[in-house]
Amino acid sequence: MLDIETTDRPADDDRSARGRLCRRLLGGGLAAAGFLAAPSLMLEAMAFAAASFLAIAPAVLAALVLTATANASGSIGLIAGSFRGNPVRMIAAASVVGALTPVCGITVFPLVAGLLAARVPLAPIMAFWLSSPITDPGMLAITAATLGWPFAIGKTLAALACGLFGGAVVFAATGAGYLSNPQKPTGALGTMRSPCGACGAPKDVLWAFWRESDRQTVFKQTILENARLMLLWLFLAFVAEFFMRRYVPDAWIVSLVGGETAHAVPLAALIGAPIYLDGYAALPLLRGLIDGGMQADAAMTFLVAGGIISAWAAIPVFSLVRFPVFLLYILLAIVCSMLAGWGFGLLL
Repeated sequence: MLDIETTDRPADDDRSARGRLCRRLLGGGLAAAGFLAAPSLMLEAMAFAAASFLAIAPAVLAALVLTATANASGSIGLIAGSFRGNPVRMIAAASVVGALTPVCGITVFPLVAGLLAARVPLAPIMAFWLSSPITDPGMLAITAATLGWPFAIGKTLAALACGLFGGAVVFAATGAGYLSNPQKPTGALGTMRSPCGACGAPKDVLWAFWRESDRQTVFKQTILENARLMLLWLFLAFVAEFFMRRYVPDAWIVSLVGGETAHAVPLAALIGAPIYLDGYAALPLLRGLIDGGMQADAAMTFLVAGGIISAWAAIPVFSLVRFPVFLLYILLAIVCSMLAGWGFGLLL
């Protein structure tokens, strides 16, 4: 069942606190075991994660400041309001914005945290989450140069279709009474429900928020809590990327999803996608797979599912929402990517 209780109760906070403690103990234990077993390898992984985080730090900082400003000034209410209204229009708009703007799961992380805390309907958020990691204008041009315009256009249309499909499914689920309380009551979301106002943001808009001490507090808390969450989950994503790059050979991928086999498309979604760690780096890899015999349907499935299920996109979702919502996100990604792959193959 994907049902989630409709009210926050103290028991939820108790379970959340126990869960955080268990995760910290587990993470600390695994890290300690890793350092004891292979200290040089773990240090190399840490260095890789630190360098990768520094490379994207400007974009992360900009996202943190913009979201904290929206929260402290009260304009987060205006943004949340734009995600309400006619559900069909909202889902369509979120899909278009996600597919055609240069955003990804990392940079949109704090904004989505604010929207969830503001009780924005989950359907347009899911539509945005599914469509945004797949492509953007820069990715469109590079995909066209690497794989050709059919793949570039097909990938963009697939992003739109995934957003529409996922948003419609979530809208139907929420309309039936499921997923009524999707967000985790911790971290940034807990901060945004502070006494300063609804969702931590004052109801009235004041762009010069630094003139009021309460708004300054909201600004600082939003940045600190979002930065803490982003640092934790990004670090895990980069460590995962390090080990994937080191231990998953390209030849193994070719053996799984290459050639004309009936299982190539499902395997491209189920197995190929988690090892897709960077959209730009995946394009030359996919070019080589296609030259080695991978069919167009499996290649498109790999592109679409990889963008949505990669650590960069999936980890922010996991850190913000309850597990049933995250599981639905993964299932929608798999189904959408396979449908996109089969549809693209038929058109070609």
